[in-house]
Amino acid sequence: MSQEVLVLNSDYEPLNVCHLRRAVTLIYLGKAEVLHVNGGMITTVNGPIKWPSVVKLRHHVKRPLPELKLSRRTVFARDNYTCQYCGQPAKDLTIDHVVPKRLGGVTNWENVVCSCRRCNMKKGDKPLSQSGLNLRHPPRRPHYIPYISLSKYMATRNNPLWQAYLPSYPENPAWD
Repeated sequence: MSQEVLVLNSDYEPLNVCHLRRAVTLIYLGKAEVLHVNGGMITTVNGPIKWPSVVKLRHHVKRPLPELKLSRRTVFARDNYTCQYCGQPAKDLTIDHVVPKRLGGVTNWENVVCSCRRCNMKKGDKPLSQSGLNLRHPPRRPHYIPYISLSKYMATRNNPLWQAYLPSYPENPAWD
């Protein structure tokens, strides 16, 4: 049971992405209702049921507005797991400071980007103007803070059933 299910609050706001087992438990306990199903079937003691893809909670869950923390995972998700210098998706990604720390660069959303090892080695500890590299998109703090984690949000945007429930923010080219 490794399929993921989108969990919506009672007002259709995305809250979480959970595993299929947790979603079936919520449905069985009467805490959630199924909005969309996936083609598969699950055999339960009460008979077969279709795999849920999107569930909505029956009661509203109040949550504080989340704070988007700067971490490797969130920078990789913001930059779509793509090197911001050469534009190639890579598995061996690193975090690079656009303005190096030794030149007064700070670790914040506007100064860190996702970089492949080759481009990071080429840039080294030099300023961008001396390295011969150009940024594909200027780094900036994401405007939208989803209740679900940023990396899960970026991954879930490719699911056609879920797109109707996930907001899109075209002002950030990495999120298009």
